[in-house]
Amino acid sequence: MDLVRRAIALGLLFALTSSVIAIAAPVKPAAKPAATTPAATKPAARPAAKPAASRAAAKDSRLDAIAAMVNDEAVLESDVEEELYVFLQQSNQKPDSAQVDTLRHQILDQLIDNKLIIDEAKRQAITVSEAEISRQIDKSVSDVKERLGGEVAFAAQLKKEGTSEAQLREKYRAELEKKMLGQKLVSKMVPQKPVAQAEAEKYFTEHHEKFPKVPGELKLSVIQVPVAPDSVALAIAKAKAVAIRNRIAGGEKFAKVAAEVSDDPGSAKSGGDLGFFARGAMEPALEAAAFALKLNEVSQPVRTPYGWHIVQTLERDTLKAVSGKDSLDAKGAPILEAHARHILVRVQPTEADIDRCQKQAEHVRDEARKGTDFVTLVHRYSKYEGPADANGDVGFVSLANLQPNIRAGLDTLEMGQVSDVLTNAQGFNIFKVTDRHPEREYTLEEIKKELPDAVSQVQFRERYDAWVKSLRAKANIEYRDL
Repeated sequence: MDLVRRAIALGLLFALTSSVIAIAAPVKPAAKPAATTPAATKPAARPAAKPAASRAAAKDSRLDAIAAMVNDEAVLESDVEEELYVFLQQSNQKPDSAQVDTLRHQILDQLIDNKLIIDEAKRQAITVSEAEISRQIDKSVSDVKERLGGEVAFAAQLKKEGTSEAQLREKYRAELEKKMLGQKLVSKMVPQKPVAQAEAEKYFTEHHEKFPKVPGELKLSVIQVPVAPDSVALAIAKAKAVAIRNRIAGGEKFAKVAAEVSDDPGSAKSGGDLGFFARGAMEPALEAAAFALKLNEVSQPVRTPYGWHIVQTLERDTLKAVSGKDSLDAKGAPILEAHARHILVRVQPTEADIDRCQKQAEHVRDEARKGTDFVTLVHRYSKYEGPADANGDVGFVSLANLQPNIRAGLDTLEMGQVSDVLTNAQGFNIFKVTDRHPEREYTLEEIKKELPDAVSQVQFRERYDAWVKSLRAKANIEYRDL
């Protein structure tokens, strides 16, 4: 599946503004506790990525600034910031400032392309019927109501956001009409064509350079020193979590309570919905609860580095490949996904807590570099709760899955070397590199089953890019400074 995901990530699908308003968030929110693979750049107990600028701040500071002119139409900087905000929320990425600037310019280019496509659709008299738009609006509103837990919670969220269902539907209408016009035009001008297996294999053999490579991997052992609040703060927060669970046990809707009290702002707006996730995507304790609970059962308070969680599992299913078949793990067993929601009672460590843990981690690193056996230090100090053996061995980890600060701290290490103290959302980490696999090309056998879809998408991308380039050549585009 890596190849197909990467091909799709090239931007094969026509994308328009997705951030209608907060209540119209995607069905599967991405805001969630960080994965156990090193992810963040600060040891802070917070479950969701924070973008470079908040949505409100972006609108206040950049409302009238123009990012680009497309013929006689402006692309506002606030449009770019809005899309950046949504992307960072949905992807749960935490890029550095240089990466944010790159994303900002990529988003601006996409918004320019969107305007050109919509203008071309109008020029060609492409239309979307009222019935098509109304069906999609009804479905979108229905999805939001279900996600929030019903009509009452939906009405409460509308009131909270200072809008009405009629206004929400009207906003949906404007965005959906543009999106559907664009999709119709793209389907007409650059239809995606199926590719036979033999043709796909031939294309792959002749065009290796158009396909991603298998990223390099490091075999790591880890010592993790988590940032832990003091026992009094933990006890107070647990009592609050118990009281919240009692509200749900007493008959209140989980989604309604989550929207009112959860300290995870990303998922609270969606009734605590974390979407579907496979093992390894969430904090271990939260994940263990999601896969162990009976469907619709509400957990007792679950402790993670972020605080206390109340978890409810809504569905469990197998992860599906693009073909619709079950995805399989390395042993050939179906990969399971859980669809869960949660309520977070956050317990924020103090600066004193962070300083104490950092000093301990630096002491452990110094001991490892002086020659103290790494496994001995693992047993003595590590509180790592992710997938690892008793000696701290986490196995091979793809460099592509590491956040920039972790990757930068490990990429130049030789086998046997110990890293500096590297931080993530769980605390402070010291890694030892025990083996390395370099980047390499995929073999045909590795991706044979995925090739028809992947090649079809690569070829579509080439035709799409050429077509958009022709639209740009005929347009008057003027960039302003972002």
